Parts: sequence; C-alpha cells; structure tokens
Amino acid sequence: MPKRVCIVGAGPSGLVAAKSLLHDASAGTFDVTLFDSQTRLGGLWPAHGNDGTGLVHPRMVANQSKHTVQFSDLAWPDDAPDLPRAWQIGQYLAQYHKTYCSDATLRLGTRVERAEPLQPDASDGQEAGWMVHTCSVEGEVKQEQFDYLLVASGFFGKPFLPNASENEHKVPAIHSSQYRDLHGLLGKGDGTGSKILVVGGQMSGVEIAGTIASHLSSATHSPSPSLVPNPENYTIQHLIQQPVWVFPLHTSPKPKAPAPPFLPLDLGSYNLANRVHPLTNSQGHISPEAAKIVHSIYQTAVGTDQSDFSLETSVSAADTEKPPFIAVSDNYLDFVRSGLISVHHGKLVTLSGNEATTSPSGEQISDIAAVVFATGFTAASSISFLPQPVQAALNLSPSDLNNTVALAFHGTHHPDVPNLGFVGFYRSPYWGVMEMQARFLTAMWAAGGPSSPSLPPALKNALSNDTSIERTLALRTDPLASQFPMGDYAWLMQEFAAALGLTRSPPLAEMPRLPPAGKEMDILTPARYASRSLTEFQQGEVTESLKKTEATAWAGLGSAKFVARAVFRSLLGEWKLERELVSKLPSHPSGHFSGTAKFLLRDGTRDGRESEFDALDDGGDPVSEYLYVEEGDFKAPNGLTFRATRRYVWRYNEKKDKLSVWFVKTDNQKRADYLFHQVNFIVPKGGGEADGMGWEATADHLCIDDFYDVMYRFNFQAVNLRDWRLAYTVKGPKKDYTIDGVYSR
Repeated sequence: MPKRVCIVGAGPSGLVAAKSLLHDASAGTFDVTLFDSQTRLGGLWPAHGNDGTGLVHPRMVANQSKHTVQFSDLAWPDDAPDLPRAWQIGQYLAQYHKTYCSDATLRLGTRVERAEPLQPDASDGQEAGWMVHTCSVEGEVKQEQFDYLLVASGFFGKPFLPNASENEHKVPAIHSSQYRDLHGLLGKGDGTGSKILVVGGQMSGVEIAGTIASHLSSATHSPSPSLVPNPENYTIQHLIQQPVWVFPLHTSPKPKAPAPPFLPLDLGSYNLANRVHPLTNSQGHISPEAAKIVHSIYQTAVGTDQSDFSLETSVSAADTEKPPFIAVSDNYLDFVRSGLISVHHGKLVTLSGNEATTSPSGEQISDIAAVVFATGFTAASSISFLPQPVQAALNLSPSDLNNTVALAFHGTHHPDVPNLGFVGFYRSPYWGVMEMQARFLTAMWAAGGPSSPSLPPALKNALSNDTSIERTLALRTDPLASQFPMGDYAWLMQEFAAALGLTRSPPLAEMPRLPPAGKEMDILTPARYASRSLTEFQQGEVTESLKKTEATAWAGLGSAKFVARAVFRSLLGEWKLERELVSKLPSHPSGHFSGTAKFLLRDGTRDGRESEFDALDDGGDPVSEYLYVEEGDFKAPNGLTFRATRRYVWRYNEKKDKLSVWFVKTDNQKRADYLFHQVNFIVPKGGGEADGMGWEATADHLCIDDFYDVMYRFNFQAVNLRDWRLAYTVKGPKKDYTIDGVYSR
C-alpha cells in the first residue's frame, strides 16, 4: 500500500516535491496530497499579469534568468524572455503541475490548521504518521491521517515589521511586498510630506527603492496625467545599515574588455570554470580574509567601489573586512546619482508623525509622506501548524530571519522527527536546490527513513557526515555570518548530487572560452543534474533546456546580444554634452554646443507603435523608455550665442533586443511621433582589444531629401557607461554638415 504524504504548500517547493515523490520513486510508493491556503497554485508567484493576490508584483522582473528559475525537466517556452516576469513564472508552474503532478490530489483554498504526530504502534516499530486538521475557504473542517508530512509552505511566511513600525504615526506605512503603485502608497495619506522612506538595505530594499523611483520618474515625465498630484515633488529616502553591492540584471564575463559582452547575471555567477573543484562552501562564516577577496571580485564585476554614484553607496576599505552584501537592480544606483534616491546609514529607532529618528547618529528624517518597510519576512508562521514539542525539536528561533530552524542535511529534515520533511525552507531558494531537496527526501523516505539499514551507501554516508544542524546553530550568533548562510548554490548542488549518486552532465557542445585561464564556460543550471531514469519526454526537455542556456551564452559572447539592453540601462540620468557642428554650407551655421542631456525613465508609451502596443495581452509589458531632454548654449564662430534644446524618445525592444530613437511631436514634446533610427551594434574583432575602443553602432535615416549617416561609440567601465559619442553626417540638396557630440558623466 502506498505511503500517504501531506505536502503543505503548492508553490514551486510543493510542486517539485510532489513531482519527485510521484516520479523518482518506484510507481505506487507514495500517494500525494497538496494543500494550499490560496485558491490558486504557485505560492509567491502570481497566476497572470493582473493577479494581485500574492506577495510579488505580477510584473516584477525576476533577478535570476529562466536558466536558473526552472526545474531540470521542463524547459521554458521558446518565446519566454531570458528574464521572466513574476506572472510568467506562475504560468511555468501551472504547466509544471499539468505535466508532472496530475496524479497528486490538489486541495486549494484549504489551510492546514494543525498537524499532530501520532503515537507509533509498538508491535511494528514504525512511525505512525500525522493527523492533519484542515479548514477550507468554505469553512469545511476535516482531519486526515498521513504517513509523512512535508513542509513546503515557504520561508517568506509573514512580512516582518520592526518595533519602530508599531509607534503611532499618521503617514501610510506598508511592507514592500504590498507595494503595487504610487497611488496605492500615497493615495491613503493626507497629501502632506514629500519624502518616501524606505527602510531596509538588502535585496528587497534596493529593489523596492528602485521600483518606486522608476514609478515617480514615469509619473513625472509621461504624457498622461499622473494619478498622484505633483509626483516631481517626491524623493525617496533609503535607510540602510551597511553598504551593499548593487548588480544590474546583466553583467559581463569580461568586465575589463573595452567592448564588454553581456550575459544575464546568473550565467556568469554560476560559471563553474571559475571555481576550484571539488567545491567548498563559500557561504556561512566569512573570515575577513575571505571577505576581502569577494569584495574585490564584486568591485571588478561592477567596475567601481560605487563612490562615483554617491559616497553613501560606496564600499570603503574598512567595509571589505565584513561579509559582502549584494542586491540586484537595473536603475537604483543611477537614481541615487540623480538625487531621486538619497541614502542614509543607520537603523530606524522611532517613527512618530511624519518624522523618523535613526541610530546611532540620531539623524532625523522629516516631512515623510509614506513609509515602505523592506525588512524581510518571518518564517515561523509557515510552520505554526506544528505542535510546540516539534517546533522545539527543530530549535525554532522566530527572531532569526536567516536561521529560523535547525535542520539536517541542508534544510531537509530533523533526525528526531524522521517522518517530517522540508523543501525550500530557506532564503534564496534556488530552484535546483529545491529539486535536490525533494529528491533527497524521496530517496530517504522510500528507503525507510534516515536510520533505515536500507539506505543506499552514498545517502548513508552523507547523513553520517552531516553537520548542518550544528552549523546553523553556530551561525545564529556569528557576527561574520554571510547574507545567505545556508550555503552557496553550486556547493549545495554538488553535495546533494553526491548523496543521491547523481553526476553533473557535461555541456552538449563546445562552450565559449573566457580569460584569464581560457577555460570553456561551465554554467550550472538545474538541467545539468537530471534524474537517472528519464522518460523520452523528460530527456527531450532536459536537452532543450541545455540548448537554450548554451545558445544564450554563445549569443552573449559571440554577438552583440544584450549590449543594447546594457546601453539602455546605463543611459539613465544626466550627462554633460559637448558637441561640434561643422557645416560646409554658409546657409547652415557651424558652432559649438555645450549643455546637458537627460534620460528620463518612464513607462513605455504607444505613440508611433500603436499596433505593437495594442497587441500586448493582459500580461504583456511595454517595458520602459526614456524621454531625452537636451538643453544648453550654442555658440557660433562669430560669437553669436543662443539657447538650444531638443527632445527625442529612446526605446528598447526586449523581444528584438533593439535600441531605437524616435522624434517627438511638435505640439506635445512628451509624446513620440515617428522613428528616427534604429541602433545597430557592430561586433568588434577580438572583442575590441586591438583598438582599445568600446562598442560601435551605426544607424541611418532619410528625412525627405536629407540623408543622416549616424555613428555611435559606447565606452563601458565594466557594466556602466563611462562616456559615449554620437556623430552625424548629414547630406542633402541644401545640407552638408557633420555633428560630433561627446557625452560624459
């Protein structure tokens, strides 16, 4: 008779656990029931583009690519972007459930209220299992008996709010997971105040500060009226406790190259060719010596200590002896440089009225209009259905947001409660690790439990040498604990694979070679660790997934793919512009322009591309664009000087990976009119090392009888534009001149 398994949670952890129990064990070994309090599956991940029921904005862009945000044997659709949005991840999970979990019983809209361990029968010495009490959204109460209980209810159980948030205050205050738009944040206030205070300096703090800044920028510079009055009057005050490295979504595996190629951040981060094998754990306790090495790697990757954005974002020499913290945002640092985001160092002590006080400096931030707490989540609520003796056995520490429970073998179980398992119960639940945890529990339970003599030798050896519980308890009081203490992704995958007798498959074909060692890229993805027994369908999905990853690596390193996006991202903000105009005809004056050029971020608009824009479905995203505003003085050789200005709209098309420039309407210069030109990047020979120059691009445009021949040169310093050049040669019946402009920060 199959063993009954109750899985609490139908997000990615619950689904991959169900799939493993149903497919990785012998047929009929387990009977699986999935419970979730939500009326849809997916957990954090919304089901569609307008789904506001979860803790994640449906249009949020994932900070890991689809090559990491996937399971081993289900490839993403061909038209999926490299960086999917949250609702697309929800649809991936729906397809995963349809493909692999149809034999599981799915009980949505049903909360597990209580789970009680049953007393074993002394006659057979077997664990008796669990009595699980549930309540549906309709109020139906049930109790059912299961042999095993698997917790997949998520580490992000309940938003954590600091004590200071409990003080009396009149301004709107929300957790970052609740933020959707400016009107939802500011519309509940009394209209006073000009500062939005964001509290929290790790991943979610940087992300939400950048998101709100982009919304303010869009509301200020879009042609449509803003739902929030006078959005240009607001600024963001970001309170952080320590410096954080901010990475864009695309980085370069050759950060020192004059024309650096770009790839999604995780493909470079998980290049195993850069690691010493066998892998050792790079997370947990971080010594000052190890911290300095990692800080140096990060500084090389971003090309700066971040002081050129703001002294408040810089990582000083003294900071490099502490464990590094990272965050991911495409626009945060440039919004800091522009002044829309101001960074403060300290901890929130009190929030009274519209004034906040920080420590240790005692700084007061006044004129607050709203507060967003990006202070993470408490995981204890996700296991509140477990009885107190079980929680005590797990060493529950609700106040420790990183090490809430102490579990054996990398967060999978506790030997004192052998019929209780965990999948995905930790921060940064990489999908490959979730899948490995599910496989591990399946193998262990199928063999009879952690103390069973039937355990395979590799699994038995892994359990006997495991120190995960002791390590977790030690990290709770370790001042040098890392940002993500459970363990680094690649090392965890290696450890699980060894315990399960799995091997990492080689790349399908030759991969690009990278300096300094000239080794082929060896990109870790879940598909590299496929199950040992695959159906023909599963093997096809694994192969397709690997092909997509390898094709992305080759495209990024062998063509100009992702360069347009990297340029577009790095244009944000204000530039100093010096331009020379040389005319061969007296009818068109020569001269020098000196001024500024501002790239003002806003939501994409439909002007000039109505059919493309209107074809977007409910979950479609027009991406962002810039309103380009140039202002300065033009001085002719004869001394005549006059004020000059011009505007364009710059757009990036994510599907086509193309950058384009559009004319604006004469009667409304916030609106695009028609296409000026599309920017075409030229792949440099030898990566541009020979001439030491950056990325070149060309464009052209015929304006009635006048032909514009356009040349760009973009000079990067790692991931950020240092300066760039735009030159035109214009020829026509009445025009013959050149324009050569240099943009610098």
